Amino acid sequence: MFEEIDQKKRLLDNKRPLPVSTLKTLREKLLLEWTYNSNAIEGNTLTLKETKVVLEGITVGGKTMREHLEIINHSAAILYVEEIVKKNEELSEWQIKNIHRLVLKGIDDENAGQYRKGQVFISGAEHIPPGHYLIDEKMEELIAWHNGPAQVLHPVEKAAMLHVFFVGIHPFIDGNGRTSRLLLNLDLMKDGYPPVVIKAKHRLAYYEALDKAHTKEMFDDFIELVKDELADTLDLYLESL
Repeated sequence: MFEEIDQKKRLLDNKRPLPVSTLKTLREKLLLEWTYNSNAIEGNTLTLKETKVVLEGITVGGKTMREHLEIINHSAAILYVEEIVKKNEELSEWQIKNIHRLVLKGIDDENAGQYRKGQVFISGAEHIPPGHYLIDEKMEELIAWHNGPAQVLHPVEKAAMLHVFFVGIHPFIDGNGRTSRLLLNLDLMKDGYPPVVIKAKHRLAYYEALDKAHTKEMFDDFIELVKDELADTLDLYLESL
């Protein structure tokens, strides 16, 4: 299932260390596209070009303050994820809460970094997340699974499953989608992969694969989607070299 990905990663690893200028350009491109697409999936109406302008510190007329903050916050959360990767820290609830706190900073400070206190429902999905009174237990189980049994999985499968299980728990009142995609890439980057960009144009397939994983425990569609998006990023790196 991962032969193509493994081959492309080997090709990329054989070209390391990559030129500093190339790495800088790729990082800037991926930070922009990751931020744009992750927010667009959640309904943010800023275009890719408008997202770039906001990241440069310019306000876009006709767009809400929330939409601007979603862009700025996501970029800050990526920087935090990169710091965790550099330190090679083991995944923890503290990190997850910090990521979420950055995602909702200035948007919903009361709930930023705090597990939800009530039931939530995922719009358009059959899956119903667990009651709020189970979140502490479910998150502890998730961390224990990730830092224990999951370590034998292929890195792409491990990262994809982390995303699936986290979204299934839906531990926060808002911002779970953005946080889950940040966690997906945190896990991939720690294993030496470049980040994945789940494209907004694949939103329907993305949601359908997640719901299939949650309601039928059939994970292959979601893992395949992540694998395909990762292959695109690896191709971008290889073409740049």
